[in-house]
Amino acid sequence: MKPKELNKIYKGDCNTLLKDTNFFPDKSVDLIITSPPYADKRKSTYGGIHPDKYVEWFKPISKELHRVLKDNGSFILNIKEHPKNGERGTYVLELILEMKKQGWLWIEEYCWYKKNSFPGKWPNRFRDSWERCLHFTKKKDFKMYQEAVKVPIGDWAAKRFKSMSEDDFIRRVSKNNNHLARNVSNWLNKKKVFPHNVIVFEEEHRLYLSNVVESAVESSSKKNHSAIFPIELPSWFIHLFTKERDVVLDPFMGSGSTAVAALLNHRNYLGTEIQSEYVKEATKNILEVEEEVLKNKKKKPTHKKIHT
Repeated sequence: MKPKELNKIYKGDCNTLLKDTNFFPDKSVDLIITSPPYADKRKSTYGGIHPDKYVEWFKPISKELHRVLKDNGSFILNIKEHPKNGERGTYVLELILEMKKQGWLWIEEYCWYKKNSFPGKWPNRFRDSWERCLHFTKKKDFKMYQEAVKVPIGDWAAKRFKSMSEDDFIRRVSKNNNHLARNVSNWLNKKKVFPHNVIVFEEEHRLYLSNVVESAVESSSKKNHSAIFPIELPSWFIHLFTKERDVVLDPFMGSGSTAVAALLNHRNYLGTEIQSEYVKEATKNILEVEEEVLKNKKKKPTHKKIHT
């Protein structure tokens, strides 16, 4: 069953809004990608959730997300426990176990490497430069388009292929008895390869953003939300797990990065956001991108009114 309306951000608490089956029917969403408030973070805007209460707070939300996701869909949860009193918290690990009890399959953990992490000095650790992007599904057979996120093979290939030996043209098994095998010659003439599960966004690898909207993207990336993630992050997962016209849901929409990424990549979006100022900011960001894109196509914006 399809949602009653698409390309909407609904103002309010996702814990309540997601239960509305008119706007969020069963098995109606292809991809969920979101970054909820971390425990004891964003207190000035979202109130903060104590680590000991985080799992119980999130479980009703993940239950509804499980309901609205298609059987072959994916859920990407960007979250990271923080240190307190000298050690890391465990609420994310506890949440993973509780979500498995709800029927979620924990497929993978992507590591988002953040080059712009804040510098500093801590007595027992170094700069925190990565965050979790946890991949959950309902079934083991889910949509995944690996070809869509291939990256340039890199400069190493030219140097390596200049010194090919006879062994490089034979399928050789690894000497450490891990049963892995490779034939180096299979890489010859390849321009692109599959990425690894550490996600790094280089300037030269901004593969998923159209040139005609660069100025709009730059504008929408410099907003007032306390924990905005870059357009490239949802874009990468959108390409990996969806096709054009699929539906992408973000229940913690913030300033609208997921919606903007969906629009840029010709997907539909749905979202919820409890803070009025962020709803307005997201709407502004979406309209800016729509206007920039549609200006090139000589069409008028099609964004619809936000429900409250």
